[in-house]
Amino acid sequence: MITLALSKGRIFDETLPLLKAAGVELLEDPEKSRKLILATSQPDVRVVIVRASDVPTYVQYGGADLGVTGLDTLIEHRADWGRSAGLYQPLDLQIAKCRISVAVRADFDYARAVKQGSRLTVATKYVNISREFFAAKGVHVDLIKLYGSMELAPLTGLADAIVDLVSTGGTLKANHLVEVERIMDISSRLVVNQAALKLKQEAIRRVIDAFAGAIARN
Repeated sequence: MITLALSKGRIFDETLPLLKAAGVELLEDPEKSRKLILATSQPDVRVVIVRASDVPTYVQYGGADLGVTGLDTLIEHRADWGRSAGLYQPLDLQIAKCRISVAVRADFDYARAVKQGSRLTVATKYVNISREFFAAKGVHVDLIKLYGSMELAPLTGLADAIVDLVSTGGTLKANHLVEVERIMDISSRLVVNQAALKLKQEAIRRVIDAFAGAIARN
């Protein structure tokens, strides 16, 4: 049995065509089912539905053989658990593309604050990515970890800036925030448990090759 960990949302939706190309289709709609383990058209393949931030952990510890997760989640996971996390990353799936950026209120002079060496308060879900980014720039920051509604932090005075995922920029604009620095581009990766790759090499390699073929055709 091959177990694939996915999280609901954009990554899930954009993974489905790749699964179909690999000959794997879900037998139930996860939006209508309360089940967290879903059968597929392949009797030896199942999908487990987990939180996005938990995908690397499930794969690392063998709760799943493979998973699809964003590069942002992988970087945060690696920083928390160490680089020898037991995860093999064979493919950039080129899906769920976005970027991690710094954003501030439209009336906040970010460039001047940085130039003057001001200490900034930054709200973010991506503490490790933010810490490394600002340290490399020599900017002193106090980081506040939030899990959602990041745009509220500058508007309420909780923070000077936020570091968050940006796709179209529409949410920032609607909340009178502006993107002032682009930290990195993000897409989703296929991750594989290294032990499972050895034990189930043929079956897992078939999935990897099918995904690679689907990406090449796009």
